Amino acid sequence: MDTKGRVSIPASFRRVLEASDPNWKPGDNPELVIVYGDHRRKFLECYTMQAIDEVDAKIDALPRGSMQRKTLQRMFHGQSFPTNVDETGRLVLPAKLRSKIDLEGEAFFIAAGDTFQIWKPETYESDELAAAEEWLDDQPEDFDPLVFLDGVGDA
Repeated sequence: MDTKGRVSIPASFRRVLEASDPNWKPGDNPELVIVYGDHRRKFLECYTMQAIDEVDAKIDALPRGSMQRKTLQRMFHGQSFPTNVDETGRLVLPAKLRSKIDLEGEAFFIAAGDTFQIWKPETYESDELAAAEEWLDDQPEDFDPLVFLDGVGDA
């Protein structure tokens, strides 16, 4: 991250952002929504326009006035930042978002289909990676996470 809070988006994910933005045309800058969430969230989650539209449709399907709907509206509408990738393939992270996850210098990206997360590298290693490793340590010695893929996609 540079001194102005700009981070470079990996080129392969810029293509995903472009393909998932219904208003994007060659030469335009694709739009996205950064969800920063509440105090417990230690990363920024970036949604393609198509992905955020899907989330919005699911929120709208919840009963009006329900705590679930209010909570999700607050998180996705009140704790988010609509933005776009600039012409050089970078994303400008406002000071408020950088401060929320204590991001300085280097940023760590994790892509997950139509979203990606931005972490402070040390936080990712100490929290997310550590939790995953702890969970794996609790599994049998011969455990292979690829078993989760068994049956996925079967009709």
